[in-house]
Amino acid sequence: MIARLMDLLPRPLDRVRWIKLKLAILLVGSGLAGLTVFSYGIGWPPLRTSLAAIVVALVTSQILAHGITSPLREMTTAARAMARGDYTRRIRATSRDEVGQLAEAFNQMAADLAAADRQRRELIGNVSHELRTPITAVQATLENVVDGVADPDTLKVALAQTERLSRLIVELLDLSRLEAGALPLDRAELPLRELLEDVVAGARVAAAAAGSDVRFRVMAPTDANVWADRERLYQVLSNLVDNAGRHSPPGGWIVVSGRADAQGCVVDVADDGPGIPRAERHRVFERFNRGERAADGGTGLGLAIARWVVDLHGGTIAVVDTRVGCRIRVSLPASEGDR
Repeated sequence: MIARLMDLLPRPLDRVRWIKLKLAILLVGSGLAGLTVFSYGIGWPPLRTSLAAIVVALVTSQILAHGITSPLREMTTAARAMARGDYTRRIRATSRDEVGQLAEAFNQMAADLAAADRQRRELIGNVSHELRTPITAVQATLENVVDGVADPDTLKVALAQTERLSRLIVELLDLSRLEAGALPLDRAELPLRELLEDVVAGARVAAAAAGSDVRFRVMAPTDANVWADRERLYQVLSNLVDNAGRHSPPGGWIVVSGRADAQGCVVDVADDGPGIPRAERHRVFERFNRGERAADGGTGLGLAIARWVVDLHGGTIAVVDTRVGCRIRVSLPASEGDR
């Protein structure tokens, strides 16, 4: 209430451009008001004494005000630099008052903007790189067709690159919708084993089409349910199984297991591949991160999208320790009615 009343008061010093001058006017005005009240009681002090006190107060205020105005001037300079694209400037925050808190908040904002700008540049570079390969392959194929030297194998390569380009565009659109919050979830109680079997059935067809002899196994109770958006969870698990298939050795096993209780549902996707080094596990869910196997045909967006979808469900996704291969765990909370 008091803050609202204070906001209604006039601001006579708004036209003054310098905060030090504002402080000086404030100090002199307050001093004169106090001396006026003082003069009614015992009379006006000697003129020299009054002028000397005012001068000393002004000098002292200017010296002390430097610590207040210096961070503000630095913020102004840094903000103008940020407008030009320079996010490296930081404010020296040594005070604990509101100005110091403002300087700390400004530094955090500058760091966040720098990170966002870096991610934007990396995104543009990565998308350009990912688009270049399939477009170059398709262009070469079309040139061969025009020259009359194309063969079926060349057309197969062009088709594969076109499919890769299509996957990249779809995943970019999904990622854009997820970040914009324009991807609502249609949650329902789903039979867990049935969902896992559908995911594995699709993975078997894809593996057979690619000539892979990787083997699959589903382990989940028949009475377990999961509270989720079926289409989006299917997308997450399909991506995990697809990644496991691309990293599994010939004849390797991919085990998709799940369990559910009153707290929620847990699904593990495990393979016999080389696994993910512990130092790299925190980066596997970043955009365009494909680890050491950059030529395996993936776009590097699947796990980033999987993380976003799991986050929307209020769950977690992570790489867990295992003796052999890689195991990625998806944990989803139970529905409100089950808690």
